Amino acid sequence: MNWTTILGMPHTADPIAPEGLRASVLTDDVSFLLARANAVALAAGNAALAEHGLKARSYSVLVLTSGEARPSQRELAEFLRLDPSQVVSLVDELQSRGLVERKPDPADRRANVVVATDAGQALVGQARESARAAEERVHADLSESERATLATLLRAVAFPSD
Repeated sequence: MNWTTILGMPHTADPIAPEGLRASVLTDDVSFLLARANAVALAAGNAALAEHGLKARSYSVLVLTSGEARPSQRELAEFLRLDPSQVVSLVDELQSRGLVERKPDPADRRANVVVATDAGQALVGQARESARAAEERVHADLSESERATLATLLRAVAFPSD
């Protein structure tokens, strides 16, 4: 894997894992590997989204509010596994940029739903291309079949059956 391409850093090897540490027993720990893969993907995604003024979390909120689901802030917090105060901050920032708006929830007037504005919808389209390109770079060493298997396995971990 070419880490210079992925992280945009002047290195030819993984700048975070010297060879001696790669031999650690941790590299057999699935939870560690998930966390490490997340860190690599997050760094690449954030670098790609920066040109749009977004990071992975704000991009996730924008994507989730640009569909027909019309989630509440509580639902966003639960789905993204974030503290509700973090979602409030993310929505506040996106709202200050005119990308989302809070609207009364027709089913519960005590709650608000978060909806992407037209500007937010347009930005999602642009940012999605950048995010996909970053993902492509991160997964460059995987075949299409391996990528599909990885996605299936990650969905099983991320969304376990009740």
